[in-house]
Amino acid sequence: MKESVDRNKKLIAGEEAEIARVIRQNKKVKFIASPKGYWYAYATVNTKDSLTPKKGDVALFDYEVKDLKGRIIYSKNELGPQTYFVDKQNIMAGLREGIKIMHRKEKINFLFTSHIAYGYHGDNNKIGTNKPLLCIVTLRDFMSEADYDKKMKATTNPVSKIQNDSVTN
Repeated sequence: MKESVDRNKKLIAGEEAEIARVIRQNKKVKFIASPKGYWYAYATVNTKDSLTPKKGDVALFDYEVKDLKGRIIYSKNELGPQTYFVDKQNIMAGLREGIKIMHRKEKINFLFTSHIAYGYHGDNNKIGTNKPLLCIVTLRDFMSEADYDKKMKATTNPVSKIQNDSVTN
């Protein structure tokens, strides 16, 4: 057990060193270390809104995933628009925490170590084991689940008027 703990500590230390290198190489970008174990930098800031998503909200966002060298793993188009029921759905731990610090219309670059990304297993597709990631996230909007349900009902069951299309003689 102790060997496993020591191995994980070394793995995390190595990934944090990789992230530190990325931060050093991007001197013009101000990365902030979060208390949750990830780093982030604002690409677009919204200073007008004070609200952020919380449990019971639905967050609508776009994101792309890159490796720490900037190579795209999943593009924004490939992933498509995302709908996330805050703290009620199982998503990458780093995203789950990162979305909760965002304001509407903000775009943030997140640097995640593998243990808060896809961990030991990767995503069983393009992301391998123990890969730290750069995720670029844009929070398009968020709302309460009740408001989201109303919006979805309005768009999926539009009330249409029956029109008389018959031809009169």
